[in-house]
Amino acid sequence: QVQLVESGGGSVQAGGSLRLSCAASGYSFSTYCMGWFRQAPGKEREGIAAIGLTGSATSYADSVKGRFTISRDNTKKTLYLQMGSLKPEDTAMYYCAARPCALDEYNYWGQGTQVTVSS
Repeated sequence: QVQLVESGGGSVQAGGSLRLSCAASGYSFSTYCMGWFRQAPGKEREGIAAIGLTGSATSYADSVKGRFTISRDNTKKTLYLQMGSLKPEDTAMYYCAARPCALDEYNYWGQGTQVTVSS
């Protein structure tokens, strides 16, 4: 079955860095567009980064642009999110997701990994 398993979350001080990973299995990873989302308590889920099939096309939410980098390794079937200059407002549960590139809706989701940034 399809599985997306995030890892790499944790607690870090403001200004620090973390790298999240998302290991995919059960589907053809290289043929799906991928994204990272986050949700803080009491807030709506926010799409923060997206990447195309080869990794050459990326997009970011304004809230993370210039601080976060999304990438993928199709040989390892893994998605990454390098996060830098972390702020307390980056505290959230982070999720990876997959969608057929021809569709707007993500149909595969991971279980999430918690990121906590202290001031």
